[in-house]
Amino acid sequence: MSTSTVRDSRTALEQKYRRIRQELIGGTIALGGVALGGTLWYKLVEGWSWSDAAYMTVITLATVGYGETNPLGDRGRLFTITLILMGVVSIGYIVNRFTEALIQGYFQEGILLRQRRRLVDSLNEHYILCGFGRTGRHIAVEFAAEGIPFVIIDSQSEQVEESQGLGYIAVQGDATLDDTLHRVGIDRAICLVAALPSDAENLYTVLSAKTLNPQIRAIARASTEEAVQKLQRAGADAVVSPYITGGRRMAAAALRPQVMDFVDGILTGTDRAFYMEEFLIDPQSCPVVGQSLREARLRSQSGALVLAIRRADGTLIGGPTGETQLMPKDLLICMGTAEQLRMLSQILIPISSRKFRPPKHT
Repeated sequence: MSTSTVRDSRTALEQKYRRIRQELIGGTIALGGVALGGTLWYKLVEGWSWSDAAYMTVITLATVGYGETNPLGDRGRLFTITLILMGVVSIGYIVNRFTEALIQGYFQEGILLRQRRRLVDSLNEHYILCGFGRTGRHIAVEFAAEGIPFVIIDSQSEQVEESQGLGYIAVQGDATLDDTLHRVGIDRAICLVAALPSDAENLYTVLSAKTLNPQIRAIARASTEEAVQKLQRAGADAVVSPYITGGRRMAAAALRPQVMDFVDGILTGTDRAFYMEEFLIDPQSCPVVGQSLREARLRSQSGALVLAIRRADGTLIGGPTGETQLMPKDLLICMGTAEQLRMLSQILIPISSRKFRPPKHT
């Protein structure tokens, strides 16, 4: 679907609902114009009072057959015949449009459309998933398993309807357009995942997202190594190539199968025994800044294991010892059961910039 088509018609539901609403409004305006014209004729041309003119117009348009309010000449009767015909056409058009709306369920679709808009407007600190293709489907499953609020953008109506049928919030549109990103609350989102099939589309999406919300974390899909570099230069915080990553994981699965099974078991899925989570130390309110891991007693209090620490300058400390100090803006990468990580989150609050989100299934 081209960009101009997406711009003109955001969703099939919106297009149908907008059309029937405009037709009903147009028919109502036409009927009102006919009624006003009839009233003015009887008042100004026939010289009747306003009440007689309005009454004659109403009974004429309603074709109730009460007869003339006041005697009419040939000219007045000819106008009355014309008024009846115009009224029948206007009322018939409105009834036809209204009946079609009821039969086709346009009113129900309009209600459903407003409900979905309210859902999108209510999202805050959410994730935006651009593309519901083969990659996007798996991402949506993981987001849903983690209980993360997210909204899907896709330009294909079939993909949007499929995702909505699975219970996801979805919007049809072009993710490269600023207007579409505004509609899904780009200014309130904390992360955007560009999983569109084209590297160019992912590049434009990241550029637009970073322009509208410089603080958002942008994850992008890339098909080639050149695209990886371009996306990184465009501001993507992380770029994943399914081919490069898939090749590395296949090699690792062949060489170290048990390690890969363990890593997969703690990173994905809804029936995990162990989980991995990251916590960012806030230098303004952290009570353990400057303390060592031994002094902070995070392991003994929660049972969770600190696997690594990434410093603010990007330095990665793998397997930190008890003497490793906790510095401002350190990112702690931890592993443990759902309960252990929940306890660690409580210990770190208000240390962590975001709380541990317990999974739906443990």
